Order: sequence, then C-alpha cells, then structure tokens
Amino acid sequence: MSFNGNEGSVISLSDGSVLTKRYRDNNPDSGKGVFYGRAHIEAILAQSGCKGIRMYFATEADGSQTVVLVGADSNGDDLLNVVIENGTKCPVTCGSTNVLNNETTAR
Repeated sequence: MSFNGNEGSVISLSDGSVLTKRYRDNNPDSGKGVFYGRAHIEAILAQSGCKGIRMYFATEADGSQTVVLVGADSNGDDLLNVVIENGTKCPVTCGSTNVLNNETTAR
C-alpha cells in the first residue's frame, strides 16, 4: 500500500463528538487529547518525501497517556529525523468546552 497524502476522512462534528464521547465513556481515567504546536507539525511535514503524520499511542513513565508523532513517506515508512512528544495534555489544558471534549454530543 502506498500513501498519497489524502489518507483519512473529513467527518462531521456530530460524528466526531460521538467517537470522542465513546472513547471517554470507555476510558474514564485516560486523557482526552494532546495538543502539538504548528511549528512541530510543520517540521514533520517539511521532511523530504513526507506524505503525512503517523501518531503512535504511548505511555509516559507516570502511566499517563500521550501520543508520539512522526512523518511517513509514500511507502508508509516512518521518517525518523523529527519525532515529537511532550504536547500539552487535556485535561489540564482543554480549551473551551465543546462537544469533542465534554459529556455531550452534537446533533
């Protein structure tokens, strides 16, 4: 399988809210998300041959959940020159309450 840079799908806010609520319901002691700054995302995407970003689920030494980001090329191979972690976690910093980070879902 080769990557062309169009993998994934744009979904509705309603669908996204159902997915994130289901995750929160099934993982009440886990984090809700992790924020990574634009400069780090752009550093990954600027690598030669990068077609997108792969996100690896990971666990910190304290047992908390995080995500490690790397680029991937058209063959699906990881580009290991830029590896990103230590994003800002939600909770603590979740931004304004919305249907992706609270107990409601969009209709």
